[in-house]
Amino acid sequence: MSAVTLVIPTIPPRAGMLARAVRSAVEQSRPPEFIFTVIDVEGEGAPVTRTRGLEQVTTEWVAFLDDDDELLPQHLQKLLACAEHVSADMVFPWFIVQGGTDPFPQHFGRQWDPADPHQTTITFLVRTELAKKVGGFLDPGDDAGTDGLGNRAGEDFRFVCRLSDAGARIVHLPERTWTWVHHQSNTSGQNWRQGRLI
Repeated sequence: MSAVTLVIPTIPPRAGMLARAVRSAVEQSRPPEFIFTVIDVEGEGAPVTRTRGLEQVTTEWVAFLDDDDELLPQHLQKLLACAEHVSADMVFPWFIVQGGTDPFPQHFGRQWDPADPHQTTITFLVRTELAKKVGGFLDPGDDAGTDGLGNRAGEDFRFVCRLSDAGARIVHLPERTWTWVHHQSNTSGQNWRQGRLI
């Protein structure tokens, strides 16, 4: 199988969460060749930090995992097998929710449609060359506001749309291969979408 690098953006106060995320990567049935943990010490936000990690990747494939989430044991094996079986450029699975609710339950099992795009998941596998070609998770020239934490809402969705516009074959693997952990200090799920953090 082709080589893959896993990029995990993190911030210093979340060392415990990061350890859990890295452990879930190391314990994969098909581990990544490289794990890049990219530390955001300047408060730039996950999109900038993810892109900084992406710029260092040299393997054919890159996968992403937020530091507060974790992979189920066959995550990478299943995504790589799917990508190779259907000649995909990007594969996105679905998640198990811990500590919150799924804000997009209607999207599970729904394939990507460029004519009717919808939210995917950030924990996906993509060809490195294409991810770099579309500029990673940064929106060149976009001066839109952030959520107050250095994150631009919807940057992952816009990244997938740019991939689609570039002709990428995007495939949904309708299996739950990772855990999306909601907690007090993240911006996931319903609390963030209601405009507040609790």
